[in-house]
Amino acid sequence: MELDTVSGASPAEHPPRRLSCIFQELADRAGEKVTVAEIRQALGDRSFAALLVFFASLNLLPFPPGSTIVLGPPIVIIAMQMVLGNKTVWLPRFILSKSIGADKFRHMSQKVIPRLVWLEQFIKPRYWPFGRSQADRIIGVIELVLAIAVTLPIPLGNWFPAFSCVLIGLALSERDGILLSFGIFCGTLSLLVIAAVVGAAGALAGFLIH
Repeated sequence: MELDTVSGASPAEHPPRRLSCIFQELADRAGEKVTVAEIRQALGDRSFAALLVFFASLNLLPFPPGSTIVLGPPIVIIAMQMVLGNKTVWLPRFILSKSIGADKFRHMSQKVIPRLVWLEQFIKPRYWPFGRSQADRIIGVIELVLAIAVTLPIPLGNWFPAFSCVLIGLALSERDGILLSFGIFCGTLSLLVIAAVVGAAGALAGFLIH
């Protein structure tokens, strides 16, 4: 299997806009509110990777406990479609119609975008081992497992799977094989930690019951 070691777009091609730029434009031109439908439209043909990054990033912000039960399912839905080989993202109408107030969206953007910009300076197309359809399906399986972990009601247990989802989504967006490997490593580690916590909690509960 040949690895894609391309370090950039050919001279005749324009490199795709960075996700941080797209999110910044959305924040700059936001009216009274920003809907999920508007975000999907702005992301265009990068919507799978970008929506994964968007929803996973929300899970990294300090929302009230239990919010991952609401923020996690969209990642599950997107990942399932990648596994099925869908070419475009389908989201239920009730998710597309969800909106965020413009001020709140800008506040969230101020927290997320600088971190995206920092990450993006290290990301570039390199060592990509998959074709397009292969990448979507294989990464979809990985993201699906991590997305399910994100939705689990474990205190602080969703942060590392969500962070791994962001890394893998960025890797898919930029075709960065090195970042993909690191994201998978972080995801595997986060799942092992969650399994250990759940196992310890189960053992403690069994000890207390008996």
